Formats: sequence, structure tokens, C-alpha cells
Amino acid sequence: MEEHLTVGRVAGLAAVTVRTLHHYDEIGLLRPSARTSAGHRAYSARDVERLREVLAYRRLGFGLREIADLVDDPATDAVAHLRRLRGLLVEQRDRAAAMVTAIDRELHARARGIRTTPEEQLQMFGAQLYDTIGSAYPATRRTEPRIAARIWEALGDAEKVLNVGAGTGSYEPPGRLVTAVEPSAVMRAQRPAGSAPCVAAAAANLPFEDQSFDAAMAVSTVHHWPDAVAGLREMRRVARRVVVFTYEGAGWRDRFWLTSDYLPEFGRLLTGRPALADLAQAIGARTEPVPIPWDCADGFFEAHWRRPEAYLDEHVRRAVSVWTRVGAEAEDRAVRELRDDLESGRWAERNRDVMTLEAAELGLRLLIA
Repeated sequence: MEEHLTVGRVAGLAAVTVRTLHHYDEIGLLRPSARTSAGHRAYSARDVERLREVLAYRRLGFGLREIADLVDDPATDAVAHLRRLRGLLVEQRDRAAAMVTAIDRELHARARGIRTTPEEQLQMFGAQLYDTIGSAYPATRRTEPRIAARIWEALGDAEKVLNVGAGTGSYEPPGRLVTAVEPSAVMRAQRPAGSAPCVAAAAANLPFEDQSFDAAMAVSTVHHWPDAVAGLREMRRVARRVVVFTYEGAGWRDRFWLTSDYLPEFGRLLTGRPALADLAQAIGARTEPVPIPWDCADGFFEAHWRRPEAYLDEHVRRAVSVWTRVGAEAEDRAVRELRDDLESGRWAERNRDVMTLEAAELGLRLLIA
């Protein structure tokens, strides 16, 4: 019995009651693999591993029947469970960060004597990140034709195209049979009339048969997925070609003046995210750099690299998830320091070389498999 833990020891380590472990045994959720000489339950290392998964899912709000289905899935090993749990926790963290940002903004408004409406007060609860920032998208987020040309060229001669994490439909190729996938109701509601049909689903569980599309594309969305590798593999499963427009995290500190000089908190958003090389390896993709034109029409985070005044505009920032995720304190400080440097001329002095460029290489990449 040296390799087994007693029920009391397991309960103490896991911060649950012995009665809870007895209940898990009785319903078949976690049956210990051995008994002591006195007939008491004894748990092996594998039993403890399963308990860890059960408790993690439980603390994420899953019901016991749902947990049983998850941990009994023969296609999911311990590593896959850890990846899934990590993705769920990251999503939960992002939701919490979005709520904190919403609360901070209300506190700031109330400090100035402004009262939010009942609708605004309720919107912060239960919202996903895109549901928090999505209403700002139409103002500044649109198709940049030069980047679109790169994406559409990478799609080759594909006729049936799946757009995963499609948002409001930017970059969907014309003249092809497109099906969109978007989990956020806010984003789906903003898709223009006549756009491609849109399915409510997540990237990691696409409701389509194997190889049912000529190509699958994903544009500026992978960083929001709870499990990016799982989502990419799903795209590979349902399509013969995969094209992903995403971001290379390595080298972020020195590549872009906004993150290096004003928003170092950007670095923590990359913590735990798979490296670009890992994403490419997961689907056998090659990578291509995508320079950003100085007058980029799409208002994503890096788009205004030669137009720094744009980052002072609240509407520009609200359509970019980075600002929501770093939090109101970091955002307010970065904007204040940037405004001061623009007014004093320090920004122009530090970035004089930037103003002569027609396009900048700031880490945007195409994955093509």
C-alpha cells in the first residue's frame, strides 16, 4: 500500500471532505483502485490524477454528469485534459478581466457624477470578451484590402471556405461559398445583411464532417481561443487547406514602440500562449510575414503604428481586445504618457525613422497548411 494514499490523506490534500470522495465512489465518478488491509479506500497516482481533473472541472462550474462524460472520454488523455482545463481557465480569466474593466469604467464614471443605465450595468455580467468589445467593432474594424489580398491568395482555388471565429465578416472572400463560425452573439448580430451564413460554435469543436471544405480560414482570432492548437487541428480536420492570420509573440518588446515604451503589460497577455512555431507544427503549416501598410484600414492593435494619435481615441481602443485585457489602470497610464510625449515632441524624436516607412513588420503572420 506504499504507492497508495488513504482516503483521509487525499481529502486533506484536495481540500474536500471524505464524504465527497465516498460520494464520487458511489456514483462511479472516482472509484479508488485499492483497499487497505482494514478495507478502507486507497488511491493510486492514476486515481489522484483523475480526481484532479474532476475537481478542476467542478470548480469551473461543470455538473457531475458532464464531468463524468469529460473524464471518461477515451480520446482525451491527461495532457489533453490539462490543455482543455488551461483553456477554460484562460477564458474565465479573460471574462473576469473584462468585468473588472467594466466595473473600473463605471467607478470612473460615477466619480465624475455620471450614472450608467440599467442596461449598461447588466451588460458586464456573463459577457465573453468579444461581447465586451464587440459593439465597437463596426466603427474601426474593417477589411484592409492589401492584407485581404494576401489571405485570399493563400486560399488558392478553394470554392467552399469555412471562416472560423468570423466576427462581423471582415476578410471573407467574395465569389466563394463561405460558411462562418462565430461563438459570440454580439458579433453574429453585427454581420451585415447578405453576408455568409453563420453557425454558433467554437473552433475546438466544429460541427462539420471531415474534409467538408476546400479551405478553412481564421483572421485575428486565434489568440482568443481557449485552446488554439485544438482549434487549428479542427480546422485541419474539416478542410484540405488552412489559412490563419495571426501574431508572432516572440520579440514583441523591441518590435513595436507602443508595447516597448508605453504598454509593457502586453507581455503578460502572451504568457502561456503557444508559440507561433508550435501552432505551425500542429497543422504542418509554413509561415509568411505580413507587413502592415502605414494607412491600414483595419483598426487592429498594431494598425496605427505611423499614426500614434489614433491610440488616444477611445473608439479605436475599444475595438481592440488588448486594451480590455490589460485593464483600465494600464490603459489610462499608457494613453496619458503617449499624449504627453506627442505634445512634447518626445515621441517624434524617438520614432523619427518610423515616419519614413510605407509598411512595417510588426509580427503579423500567415500560417498556411
